[in-house]
Amino acid sequence: MKSKIFILVLIVYLLYNLSVMIVYGMDKHYAKKDKWRIPEKTLVGLAFFFGGPGAFLGMQIFRHKTKHLQFQILVPIFMILQIIIWVVVANAVLY
Repeated sequence: MKSKIFILVLIVYLLYNLSVMIVYGMDKHYAKKDKWRIPEKTLVGLAFFFGGPGAFLGMQIFRHKTKHLQFQILVPIFMILQIIIWVVVANAVLY
C-alpha cells in the first residue's frame, strides 16, 4: 500500500515539474515577444515548492534565466535538496 501511494505521489511530482518546465518556457517565449512576463519571484517560488528539477530543465532547455545569479544559485540548490528528499523518502517507504 505504501509503495502505491509513493508511486502516485511521484507521478504527481513529475507532472508538476513538467508544468514548471513549461512555465519557464512560456516566460522565455513571452520575453522574446516582449509581452507580459511571469514575475521572477513566481519562477523561484515554483522551483522552491518542489519544482527544482523542472525549473532547472526549463532553464537549460529554453536557455532562460541562466545569467541571473539568483537562478544560477537557488534553482540547483533546490533541485539537489529535493532529490535528496526523494531518495530518503524512497528508502524509508520502499525498503
